[in-house]
Amino acid sequence: MEYYAGIDVSLECSTVCVVDGSGKIIRETKVASEPAALIGWLGSLGFGLGRIGLEAGPLSQWLYAAMKQAGLAVELLETRHVRDAFKAMPVKSDRNDARGIAQLMRLGWFRPVHCKSMAAQEVRAILTARKLVQSKLLDVENSLRGILRGFGLKVGRTTRTNFAGRIRELVKGHPNLETIGKALLSVRAVLRGEFNAFEKQVRAMSRLNANARMLMSTPAVGPIVALTYASAIDDPARFRSSKRAGPLFGLTPKKHQSGETDRSGRISKIGDTAVRAALYEAAHIILTKPIKGCSRLKSWAMRIARRAGMSKAKVALARKLAVILHRMLADATPFNAAAAAA
Repeated sequence: MEYYAGIDVSLECSTVCVVDGSGKIIRETKVASEPAALIGWLGSLGFGLGRIGLEAGPLSQWLYAAMKQAGLAVELLETRHVRDAFKAMPVKSDRNDARGIAQLMRLGWFRPVHCKSMAAQEVRAILTARKLVQSKLLDVENSLRGILRGFGLKVGRTTRTNFAGRIRELVKGHPNLETIGKALLSVRAVLRGEFNAFEKQVRAMSRLNANARMLMSTPAVGPIVALTYASAIDDPARFRSSKRAGPLFGLTPKKHQSGETDRSGRISKIGDTAVRAALYEAAHIILTKPIKGCSRLKSWAMRIARRAGMSKAKVALARKLAVILHRMLADATPFNAAAAAA
């Protein structure tokens, strides 16, 4: 008889449920959320497991990689799919979640997701940290502008270099505002220094990463877009077709068909938000800036803009870029303007 296991992962302890082929619960327990503990407990069952399910989450990729290396038949499940499957549960608990995952594995009603390599996860961690520092830097600057505006002190347009001088000029003669300005400018200086360090590191990484260098041969694709996309794809061979890149990042429209109703909605916006934003920014630059080497691609998007509007044209171009960039990774070839337009 086949046996299946579901694991609901938490920070300290994970809840494990094992069921047989008929759905009967065989074992239930809580195990420390450590690879050695989970592998040891599953190995002590005395029988093999046909499938083991883990919901994708912060710890799941780490546990999945270790269990896969140990030779276990483990699957990483898409969070959205699992959440929708559990909507009928009147009571949500770790125990019920583990039971539900085990039943999904038994029935085969699950959607596996790709577990990124450690190198891809490290690249993504750097990009996430850079984005966090950038957002906090903007928060500090906007907070300073807002505080001074309440006293009729308008900062106006500034550059990175003269922002601090403009703030000091405005708060001069206001003791309390001078204290606020000095403190927040000190925080800004630290954040600016760390952000510049991240910028240098990202550019160095893009030069050393062969996939990123190849992707940067595409117009409007710089280090950030290239590294974000390459780390999200990780392994191009996991796609049967490059056209799957559009739906993966939520750049294809939703569809609702039932009886006489058949309508298409807005894009689904599922998948990696960072990749979707990066591709949209690249499409925006192609359509609004004089970029060389993409005249045919721009003409294709502008025809859509005249028919459906600029916003939809940017989304369509972002989806096309997703397909083009995947094909470049799969074939290990640089950007070809003629092929991209076709």
